[in-house]
Amino acid sequence: MNLSLLPLLQQLVLVLAAIVLFLSFVLLAQNRLISAIHAFAWQGALVAAVTTVVAATGHIHHLYFSAALTLALKALLIPWMLHRLVRRLELERHTESLQSPTLVTMAAVALVIFSYWLVLPMIQEELTFTRNIVAISLAVVLIGLLMMVFRTQAVAQVLGFMSMENGLFLAAVSATGGMPLVVELGVAFDVLVAMVLFGVFFLQIRESIDSLDVDRLNRLRETGGDQ
Repeated sequence: MNLSLLPLLQQLVLVLAAIVLFLSFVLLAQNRLISAIHAFAWQGALVAAVTTVVAATGHIHHLYFSAALTLALKALLIPWMLHRLVRRLELERHTESLQSPTLVTMAAVALVIFSYWLVLPMIQEELTFTRNIVAISLAVVLIGLLMMVFRTQAVAQVLGFMSMENGLFLAAVSATGGMPLVVELGVAFDVLVAMVLFGVFFLQIRESIDSLDVDRLNRLRETGGDQ
């Protein structure tokens, strides 16, 4: 089915979801933590926008509350908490370049292709909208996982984890018409608690070894094991 035959609001959802995917690539490629936090905030805002459009499309009123909660949590509160954490850790000017940026970017592109290949059976059912939104959401999740694997800075890995959650939420809202409100509130609370625990954990590590480099933590563990 041609995408142009889809209803206008569904086309808008797909465009917004594609921009969310693009921001996953931006997150993966960012060298500065502050810029990565800004990209994550925009990604959260776009997920909230997708939720609003889905609410308007299906006349699902509780999704308007979910959209407002997503905007407040992922576009405002969590980025603000991350900004404050970065300032306390004195990482405002911290930069971290990927060791093989071209290979990592190619791997991210391959994950997008794999995501679309994985949902190809949906073509037989003519589920064009669902097929595309699930593929995009899966790609966002996998690129977030890739970011966690290739980034050595712990805060950047947290951004990858949060981006994965954005992908899961995008799929749950767009492909299924939204989760029950109680479930959405529980997920939002869990994400907020996880962010607070990450912050406390990072501050404790920084005070102990004066670094949040995961490779350095691994070396310390190996040294401790040898002793």
